[in-house]
Amino acid sequence: QVQLVESGGGLVQPGGSLTLSCSASGLIFSPYVMNWYRQGPGKQRELVATITSGGTTHYADSVKGRFTISRDNAKKMMYLQMSSLKPEDTGVYYCNQPRDTIDYWGQGTQVTVSA
Repeated sequence: QVQLVESGGGLVQPGGSLTLSCSASGLIFSPYVMNWYRQGPGKQRELVATITSGGTTHYADSVKGRFTISRDNAKKMMYLQMSSLKPEDTGVYYCNQPRDTIDYWGQGTQVTVSA
């Protein structure tokens, strides 16, 4: 059974930090690109960060310099370190593995940035 399970979300004050984790099981992990997406209230889902199998990273302009994506292929884990959080970072964060014919998604973890 394919599973992507996110964890680490929660309530944090503006300027704070949070680290999200994504655990993968039942699928081949290391050769594939992995993504973090988020969906804020009333907004469309947006791509936040991408990491290739070799560790090359890409970020949305809105999070550059504040978020860091990483992966541990041996553990089938992906991470998103978030710092200097802003209220506009609030949303449900999803991990994703895109394939040619199917995309795998987790259920998401809620991040709320509020004073």
